[in-house]
Amino acid sequence: MTPMQRFSLVRRLSAGLSAVALLASSSLFSAPCAGAAEQAYVWKNVRMGGCGFVTGIVFHPAEPGLAYCRTDMGGAYRRDSEKAEWVPILDWITLENVNLMGVESLAVDPSDPDRVYLACGTNTDATAPDGAVLRSADRGRTFEMIPVPVKFGANENGRGNGERMAVDPKNGNILFLGTRHDGLLQSTDRGSSWHRVTGFPDAADAAPEGLADLSARKGWLFAQAGAGVIRVIFAPGGESKDKSDRLYAALSVHGRASIFESADGGKSWEAVPGQPVKADLLPTDMDLAPDGNLYVSYGTNPGPWSMTDGAVWRCDTASGAWTDITPARSGAIPNVEHSLFGYCSVAVDPQNPGVVMAMPFWYVGGEEIFRSRDSGETWRPILREAGKFDFSRIPYSAIPILHWLFDVEVDPFDADHLLFTTGFGGMESFDLRKSDTAASPAQGSTWVPMMAGIEESVPLALLAPTEGATLVSAVGDYGGFVHDDLDAFVPEGNFKNPRFDNTTGLALAGLKQLEIVRVGASWKGLTANIAFSRDGGRSWTTGTNCEEGAKNGSVTLSADGSTCVWTPEPQRDPRDWRAIRKRFAPHVSTDGGATWTVCTGLPEDTRVTADPVNPARFYAFDVFTRTFYESTDGAKTFQGRRVSLEGAIPVIPDQRGDGRGGQDQVYAAPGAEGQVWLALFDGLYRIADDGSFARVPHVTELRAFSFGKGAPGRDNPALFVAGIVDGVRGIYRSDDLGQSFVRISDAAHQWGSLLLLCGDLRRYGRVYVGTHGRGAFYGDIHASGEE
Repeated sequence: MTPMQRFSLVRRLSAGLSAVALLASSSLFSAPCAGAAEQAYVWKNVRMGGCGFVTGIVFHPAEPGLAYCRTDMGGAYRRDSEKAEWVPILDWITLENVNLMGVESLAVDPSDPDRVYLACGTNTDATAPDGAVLRSADRGRTFEMIPVPVKFGANENGRGNGERMAVDPKNGNILFLGTRHDGLLQSTDRGSSWHRVTGFPDAADAAPEGLADLSARKGWLFAQAGAGVIRVIFAPGGESKDKSDRLYAALSVHGRASIFESADGGKSWEAVPGQPVKADLLPTDMDLAPDGNLYVSYGTNPGPWSMTDGAVWRCDTASGAWTDITPARSGAIPNVEHSLFGYCSVAVDPQNPGVVMAMPFWYVGGEEIFRSRDSGETWRPILREAGKFDFSRIPYSAIPILHWLFDVEVDPFDADHLLFTTGFGGMESFDLRKSDTAASPAQGSTWVPMMAGIEESVPLALLAPTEGATLVSAVGDYGGFVHDDLDAFVPEGNFKNPRFDNTTGLALAGLKQLEIVRVGASWKGLTANIAFSRDGGRSWTTGTNCEEGAKNGSVTLSADGSTCVWTPEPQRDPRDWRAIRKRFAPHVSTDGGATWTVCTGLPEDTRVTADPVNPARFYAFDVFTRTFYESTDGAKTFQGRRVSLEGAIPVIPDQRGDGRGGQDQVYAAPGAEGQVWLALFDGLYRIADDGSFARVPHVTELRAFSFGKGAPGRDNPALFVAGIVDGVRGIYRSDDLGQSFVRISDAAHQWGSLLLLCGDLRRYGRVYVGTHGRGAFYGDIHASGEE
């Protein structure tokens, strides 16, 4: 689509746009549910802390303590400065609108502290839906959703670049919004409608010559291309009383002018004269100081893909003079790992002209922040030479290296308070100016985790054992945790000895619930990708890989813990994740993962479930052939039989929900032998005495399933289902084996996409929820009189 076609599309579709959704955010609010009864629940995050990429922070310039942050796929948060924590504001997002959990940019209205705007959309690929602007007049407690025919890329390369959206400080009706592929948009009615700014230059980055091959071009667009209009800034002053006259915008493109200014309120734009133009550098951030100096950071890539060079420049907007003030040069230190780096962010102190921060990306020997008190004439590194770290509030954050530092911001009301974002959340200092005179790190600033309240993990497995810890979690990128207190950050940190970057599978022994196994991907490949624990996950023994290249996947333990079955995930082509190079057969071990043999009779890539009572019995199910498999010899051999189920046999895996979710699996009821359930994407089935499977009524779509402690006076376990029951999506509990259900989720707690459920077998009614980007939650029945 050409730029003019895009512009016409925006004009045509946005002309009649209005607010289409107003959603409440009360902890006990429940939307009407046709069919199933409802029961109020109280929902709380299981505390891990961060575990995901915080891409930007915005302070309100007129109210102390008011700030917001955004994430790449886990929503947005408002700062509670009294508690030094963050409050989620997008938990009401539904599965149908899950694309909006990625926040590309956020903006506050400088003239109205109650107003905040979010530009939401996770991906810009052809299959992604269009994005939306969410606006709130009560600090994110409720939102109006305004669809826009533009795709945002909150989880794409360049997601940490600047803030693309800004509100005119003289007129809160006027907003500008930079996009990746659709140029610069403007609204004159507080975001109710948007139009393309025709006077703004073409924002498309030109592909280098020689990329005729489609796959090469796609790779360049994904990892190397510029990120569109990355920053919009209103300049103070001007003659107009009803709007700001002068604006600046940064355009992420290679080899041509990228910094533009407007003197007529954004109608027309011109390249700022004298700016640096280099073929391999593009702007990554920009900030305007109160003395009129404009600072711009540059890198060879929008990031977080790697950069090989970068720079920082200052423009005196009064004289038009540009000066190279780069703190340190890429490649200047030979024979050092990560000797090539770029710059990803700049920030000024709004109250102190001349104070500026510049942040490199993948700096030599470890990440750093440079601080200048003379407008960039001289710099001092403040993290390692003049600072120290205290990770005690969120202990695991001491383990991952500081990485993906992309936004740095000075509190406009406190020059000692500075925050920077990271791939696991971020850090902050409340005594920043100590770094100006510190003779050693011990005398300098103290940096502490700033992400209390932010939960952006993706739980991939959850266990609630009947003895030992309350919960054991497996999460993407950060391994997993043993949770004794769900409301406290785990003092021991995440799994270690061995340390896994990724943990995809957890299992416990039905009769010995302190015996646990986990599979994943070990840190830097230093150990095997499987480990065993006999004390509920507090210490671990490493096994061996069942086959070369085996990692991640699913795992199960026999009832007595003596037998383990591991099905590693398929190996994929790194150039195209959809292309599978190799599939693995399920493997069985009876010596703690020291040796392995292939399970006979099972197809490759089959998930296996152990019986919780009989150590010799294991089960599996092939959704696409409707074959139920069973082993009675400790998973050595399996026998399969075709089973009859209602409905058509599925043929397309991509239409059955997220592959990491809890659907299309065999579940064995706790405390009983042979009580098998098939939790399929399109229905729930229970095994009958004759071996057939009977469909449970009410459930028409299932994305997660679990058993929990039975209701008082009942012998059977409770069932938990996430999906569509009686025509309404939600989380449900059944106390009578599926004859009836009660809806326990509400409109304020939907979290976009759910992957997992795990019922608690010690506490009736409690269920744990694994979300895609909002961490793990636990829900309890609301007690009378409880807030």
